[in-house]
Parts: sequence; structure tokens; C-alpha cells
Amino acid sequence: MKIPENIRRRDHYIHKISPFIGKNLIKVLTGQRRVGKSYLLYQLMKEIGEKHPDTNIIYINKEDFQFDMIRDAPGLIDYVHTQLKQDTRNAIFIDEIQDIRDFEKALRSLLLDENNDLYITGSNAKILSGELATYLSGRYVEFTIYSLSYDEFLSFHDLTDNDESLELYIKYGGLPYLINLPLTDHVFEYLNSVYSTIVFRDVVSRYNLRNSQFLEKLVMFLADNIGGLFSAKRISDFLKSQHIRLAHNQILQYTSYLANAYIIHEVSRYDIAGRRIFEIGSKFYFENTGIRNVITGYRLQDKGKLLENIVYNHLLFLGYDVKVGTLHAEEIDFVCDRGGEKLYVQVALRLENQSTIDREFGNLLRIKDNYPKLVVSYDHFDGNTHEGIRHIFIREFLKLDAV
Repeated sequence: MKIPENIRRRDHYIHKISPFIGKNLIKVLTGQRRVGKSYLLYQLMKEIGEKHPDTNIIYINKEDFQFDMIRDAPGLIDYVHTQLKQDTRNAIFIDEIQDIRDFEKALRSLLLDENNDLYITGSNAKILSGELATYLSGRYVEFTIYSLSYDEFLSFHDLTDNDESLELYIKYGGLPYLINLPLTDHVFEYLNSVYSTIVFRDVVSRYNLRNSQFLEKLVMFLADNIGGLFSAKRISDFLKSQHIRLAHNQILQYTSYLANAYIIHEVSRYDIAGRRIFEIGSKFYFENTGIRNVITGYRLQDKGKLLENIVYNHLLFLGYDVKVGTLHAEEIDFVCDRGGEKLYVQVALRLENQSTIDREFGNLLRIKDNYPKLVVSYDHFDGNTHEGIRHIFIREFLKLDAV
């Protein structure tokens, strides 16, 4: 196959995956459609071709009609066997593998040959994590791929780091294909088509849903209430006001479908004092703010919500497991864990008066441990710290590659 030219590298992910190149493990790249998983495969092929030129590269893209005949595990095995070369390493790349029935059985078989170096992508968290964990425990390593970070967005679009660039990032999001479009409101037509594809292919069609009207109302509600604390009852009450009645368990099921397709991220609440996860009540953030803005519109009054969303997304990009913190009656926006090290983050649109400063910094001061604590805001703050709690301007925070 011919690898596309002029690929913009995403070194953040290449550096993570590179140590596993050539290892007899499945490298699993997951994430929402159109976040660039296919192009990461191309980058990996190029990397392997340059460093290990004797490697035989086999590529299957289930979105390409020429591979339509590969529909199940036997079909996948048959095709791969026609492409394998003996006595050399075979790097096998399979894009959107969830469209192949019983794919995990084929992967288990292919792993038996230590010359096979496997890379797969998928757009459904449930299918991949569930099936791979069942059949291939300990034989795969997973990498979640996200929309472009702010720094990647600047690089892709050759932009300077300034307030106007940040506004473009928040408004249109970080889907890599936007590099081919002028950053104007015409972008929303493309984003709407991506959103429709995800909803109908990865949710409605995947789960054979009949009540698409409810699904649209649910997504609209979540988009309009980014960072709000939700329960199935609260969503149910909203739907009743829209003359839609649905059982609580169905609401939870539909939100899980949206999360599995990576449209949204569901964030659990964590009791900091009791060190436990609350079973009831979650928050939801969108994988891509551009897609969120297509759903509900880009409005000035939503700036605080969107700020919180992009901070959350950047924490994921940095590799943190993120929860919403609760400390007695107070809320900590984000409690983050990475390798056992914690980070606490508060997000504020403006630190324009003393009461806001006291609230945002005060909540963090009540946490009696020595892990780093940050307040991120959209405005500059006179001084880098407040009683030892660090403040950081949003653009500086989004350019961090480590905290």
C-alpha cells in the first residue's frame, strides 16, 4: 500500500507506542471516529519501514470497500495468511476492527506466531475492552487517541499561541481533518457530518436503537449542561418536560452507548476524605468541543463550561485518570491520578473578585495532603500562587506536556 504523503506527526502518541514496536503484543488504538487513528497507523508503518525495512507490512481498512469481504474471524485469517511472508517479521495493521465479527478469535490465532506484530484500531470502547480482556488478557496494550491537543492544533494549523487561536480551538475543536478546511463557520458542516456518522453508525446501528428521537434529546441535554452533576432521575425529569418518558435504566444504557462511541466522557465522583467512588451522580464532558458546539450552538454564556471541558480533555491527554472531587460539602473540579501520583485542579473563568479567589483557592486549601494543586483560569492573575496554591493561565496550561 502507498502511505499518504505530508502526514503531520503526532509525536506524543508515537513516543508512547514506539517501545512496543516489534513486540508480540497487540497494540490497540481506540478513540472517537476521525480523531486520527488511521493516520497514526500510517505514521507507525512509516516508522517501521524506515527502521526495519525487511518487515512485511499488511494493511486492512474496514472503511475501504476493497476489504468488504473480510466480515468475520475466518475471513480475516484467510486474508492475512495470503499476505504473510515466512521467516520475516509481519506487521499487521487492521483499521476499525470492531466491524469484523469475532475478531478477537482471529487475533488470538495470529499471536501464536511470534513473527506477527499486530496493530488495530477501533471506535467502540465496550467491544474492544470487553472482548480483548476476555480472550487476550495480558496480550495487548491499549492507547486512547484523542482529538488534537491545543499545542497540536497550533502546529497543524501553523498558528501563533494567542487568544484568537485559543478561541478557534474551543469553537471548532481539534479534529485533524480541519487542517484541510478554512477555520470559519463552514467547518460546522463537516463537524455535523462527523457527528451524524458517529451517532448512526456507532450508536443507533450498533445497538439497534429504535428511539433515535430520545437519543437526540439526550445528547442535546448533555451538550447544554457540560460539567453538570447528573443522575438518571434528573435526565428523566428533563425528558418528561419534553414529553418523552423513559425508564431510568434505559437512560443509563443510552449514556453508556454514547460513552462507548467516545462522543462523551462520563466522569465519576470521588470522595476525597472517604477515598471512595460515589455510585450515583456523574458529570459528562465532550470528546470534541467543536462537535458539542454543532449540537447546541456556540454561545458566549457557555464559555465557562467549555473552559472546564478543554481542561478535562487536556488532563486525559496528559495521561491522568480523572474524577470529580467531593470534600464534605465542597467540590473539587478534578482529582487526577497518574501512576499513584495525584493532582488537584480547579477551573475558573475569571478570578475577578476576592470571593471567587477565596472559593477556588480555598477549596484546594482544605485538602490536607501535599500533592500539587492548581487553579486554571481564563484570565491572568497577579502572582503565580495564592497561599502556596499555584495559578496558571489557560493557554499556558494547555501547552504543558507534563504537570
